[in-house]
Amino acid sequence: MFSSCLELLSTDVAEAREHLITFLVMGLVALFCLGVGLVLLAILIAVAFWGSHRRMALGGLTGVFLVAGAGVAWLAMHKARARPRLFAASLAELSKDRQHLRSGS
Repeated sequence: MFSSCLELLSTDVAEAREHLITFLVMGLVALFCLGVGLVLLAILIAVAFWGSHRRMALGGLTGVFLVAGAGVAWLAMHKARARPRLFAASLAELSKDRQHLRSGS
């Protein structure tokens, strides 16, 4: 009984670790690609408006980046608060086992 609980917990830990590593790698690659793309787009827009409205173009790009950064930071905080509990399935199974043992005794 106790060994099956430990196996279930170790499986949950392994799944959580694998999910976290995959999420971090994919997130870092996506952030790198998006960052390079945004920097290149900002340079392109600034160069396109350099002769006529360079201050307006640079100010607009700055505003867009600040708003996007604040939005992504808010979304990350929201997702961090709403994540599922670690070991939720294991704790539910242990609770069922405990109830079963109490009713069977």
